[in-house]
Amino acid sequence: MARTVIIETTGGPEVLKLVDRAVGDPGPGQVRVTHKACGLNFIDIYQRSGLYPMQLPAALGMEASGVVEAVGEGVTHLKPGDRVAYAAQQPGAYAEARVMPAFQVCPLPDAIGFDEGAAMMLKGMTVQYLFRRTTPIKAGDTVLFHAAAGGVGLIACQWAKAEGITLIATAGSDDKCRLAIDNGATHAINYRTGDFVPRVKELTGGKGVDVVMDGVGKDTFDGSLECLKPFGMMISFGNASGKVPPFDIGILAAKGSLKLTRATLFSHIADHSTCQAMARDLFGMVTSGKVRISIDQRFPLDAVADAHRALEARATTGQTILTL
Repeated sequence: MARTVIIETTGGPEVLKLVDRAVGDPGPGQVRVTHKACGLNFIDIYQRSGLYPMQLPAALGMEASGVVEAVGEGVTHLKPGDRVAYAAQQPGAYAEARVMPAFQVCPLPDAIGFDEGAAMMLKGMTVQYLFRRTTPIKAGDTVLFHAAAGGVGLIACQWAKAEGITLIATAGSDDKCRLAIDNGATHAINYRTGDFVPRVKELTGGKGVDVVMDGVGKDTFDGSLECLKPFGMMISFGNASGKVPPFDIGILAAKGSLKLTRATLFSHIADHSTCQAMARDLFGMVTSGKVRISIDQRFPLDAVADAHRALEARATTGQTILTL
């Protein structure tokens, strides 16, 4: 048996339940992992609230680290005793142990601790595809990154600095702006004290940015389009403030033949070899010291509701994990 967080109905943090569940043995293509720590992400809140529908009852959690206890037939890249970490499309990481498909479970280098491994996979591989796999970005380009003091944002600030990319951060307080700067952002804008659009135009000499990376959604979408230079790329990858409402695609032409994509990590890691290569790239950035994983909040598994409340209130910075 393993303690596991489930929901039987959608709603607020109060619907989260901690129950004992049988784990079982892995079948073909599966692996059984005993977790050491679990990551916390906004997608968990989207699923709990019903924004992303799930078949209920359902276990929550998309990333964790731990040790392989058993492997099923056909699993060749892992063996019992291996240290591992993963971001997986199938929820269920809020648990002491689980059986899951093996193809998205990645060997974790000894130089990276279990807490860091649990905190970095979904957010770190998100940054990897934003900078490496979505649109060409090179040294000297300028990126506008919203919510830059969050888990994805702080990794993005460091990644951009390591690659010679100018990153303009937005965040919701002066302290969060300083945090973004400390992690490699070139400039930071407090969006609560003024409109970020004219400030971005000022910082770019009126030209605009090459790329916007927006995980906020509704509140920042229109302003983000205003910040792009002609032929610029808008990457929408989250809905922290709510879904972007329908809009006239002709706006993209009127603003300079802009490009727009609604990206998700799970399209990229659906292929085993791609997923493993992305993880190795991320691990390399961390072990080289170019990216540091900052865990600013830790909650025990039985305080998962408090963790969700803190994340929803935007009261967190960096990474948040559930400890076991």
